[in-house]
Amino acid sequence: MKNFIYLSIAGLIFASCSSGGDDPEPAPANTAPSVPELVSPADNKLCLDNAVVFQWFGSTDPEKDQVSYEIQVAKDNAFAQIVQTLTNSSLSTNVTLEKNTAYYWRVKASDSKGLASAYSATFKFYTSGEAVVNHLPFAPELVSPAINTSLSATTTTLKWNASDVDTADTLTYDVYFGTANPPTQKISENKSEKNVDVTTEAGKQYFWKVVVKDNKGGETVGQVWKFKTN
Repeated sequence: MKNFIYLSIAGLIFASCSSGGDDPEPAPANTAPSVPELVSPADNKLCLDNAVVFQWFGSTDPEKDQVSYEIQVAKDNAFAQIVQTLTNSSLSTNVTLEKNTAYYWRVKASDSKGLASAYSATFKFYTSGEAVVNHLPFAPELVSPAINTSLSATTTTLKWNASDVDTADTLTYDVYFGTANPPTQKISENKSEKNVDVTTEAGKQYFWKVVVKDNKGGETVGQVWKFKTN
């Protein structure tokens, strides 16, 4: 009987010593940062300088973890043609891009535990191209026939000269000719030579003018010249 009592007491002591106390609480689940909001360049921004400053509003993290940002810049809205992928802990970054090109950009946030938000909305913008300075051609100069000349022939060659301060430009000419003043009938278009033959009738007065055009869209309308036939 005494042995049974001793064994019971020893069992109780062993049970109380091996209970181990409460289990530790599990670590709280990690939550991804909020989705960043884009600031600039604004969506559909045109003619932007190619040295672009990207800015966005910061994300919040429920566990107050440190947050970093991944910025993607692409030439298509599916981001199959990514030209820049940057990681930044600040809320802005500078990127130099090609000129005269359409771009798309987006940002996502990641916390220090590796959990990331979804990407932000996608904004698009267009960088400006090289500025083109074009000078209009000089007004055409009359060569022949001289103003108020009287001609007897039934065929006359109209001649003029023209030039452009942009010496690399290619010049072409539209010629207007007829008995109306000013002449409205275009008898030659995009002509590269500086002369054209016309047929005349006796006893009439004729008027003509030349429009000089360069290959960059510039054009200069010449004055009206006239001659008469005997």
